[in-house]
Amino acid sequence: MTTATDQSPMALSITGATKHYASGFTLDDITFDLPSGYIMGLIGPNGAGKSTLIKLILNMIHRDAGEIHVLGLDNIADEEIVKENLGVVFDSSYFIETWTVNKVEQAMAPMYLAWDHAAFDGYLTRFGLDRKKRVKELSRGMQMKLMLAVALSHDAKLLVLDEPTSGLDVLARDELMDILQNYIADGERSVLFSTHITADLERAADFITYITRGKLYFTGPKDEFEESFRLVKGGPDDLAPDVKGVAVGIHRYETGFDALVRAEDLGKIAGLKAGEGRHWTAPLTAEPASIDDIIRLTNTSDAAYAMEVA
Repeated sequence: MTTATDQSPMALSITGATKHYASGFTLDDITFDLPSGYIMGLIGPNGAGKSTLIKLILNMIHRDAGEIHVLGLDNIADEEIVKENLGVVFDSSYFIETWTVNKVEQAMAPMYLAWDHAAFDGYLTRFGLDRKKRVKELSRGMQMKLMLAVALSHDAKLLVLDEPTSGLDVLARDELMDILQNYIADGERSVLFSTHITADLERAADFITYITRGKLYFTGPKDEFEESFRLVKGGPDDLAPDVKGVAVGIHRYETGFDALVRAEDLGKIAGLKAGEGRHWTAPLTAEPASIDDIIRLTNTSDAAYAMEVA
C-alpha cells in the first residue's frame, strides 16, 4: 500500500554518515530519511552523537564517510543553496552579545535572498522581542526565540533545531510546538529537532531517530517506535533467565526491576500470561514503554553489553 511518505520528496537524506574523533568516539554509519512536510525528533543521551550529526548536516565539521542531501542537494557541493534553504536554532545564541535585536536583522538579512522584513517584524511582536534590546540582555529563552525568528524569516524549507525548548517554560514550549506545526502545514517544509524533553516529541514529532553510543538504534514513525517495546516489571525474585534472555535493557532496584522488551518477544517470557487487551497476570506485569523508558533502558550496562556483542 502506498502511503503519504512514499510519494513525499526527501527534505533530508543521510546515508552512511560517519565521523571519527581522536578521542575515540565515532558517529558510525548513520542512515535515515526525513520526508518533506514532517517533523522528526532526534533523540539520544548526552554524548550520543546528536550534535555531531547536526554539525555534519550544516557542514560545520568534515565527515569521514557518507552522503548528506538537503532537498535533494549535496550539502557540501551545493552548500550555498542548501544553507539558503536551512533555518538553524542552536541550544545557545550564535549572535554577538553586544548586537541589538535590530542589528541582528541588519546582519542576517543580506545573507538570505528571500529575507522577509515583515515576517521578522511579526515574529518579534509575537515573541515580545524589543528591537533596542541587546542580545546579552535577553534571557536564554528569549535568545532562542530570536534565533527562531531569524530561522523563520527567510522561507527556509528545513528547520534544524538543537535543543530548541531547553530554555523555555511550558507555555513558551507549547507555543513553539504550535509554530512548528503551522510551519510544516503546507507539506513543503520540514523540521529536524533534537531534544531531551520527550513531552515535546509526544505532541509534535511524526518520526523519531534515536542515536546512542554513536550508532543508529531506530529511525521511523514515532508511533512505531513506542509500540515496538514493552516495560516488564517484577519483584526481586522474578528476574528469571527467560526475562534476561529477551530484555533489551534492565534496571534493578531494591524492590524489583524494570526490563525493556521488544513487543514481539513478550511471548517468550513464561511469567507473563495474556489477559484481555494489554493486561497481564502476576508474577510479572507488562505495560507500554514511554520514550523516556526506551532511552533509559537502552543505556544500562546490560544494554551496552548487548550492543557490543550484536
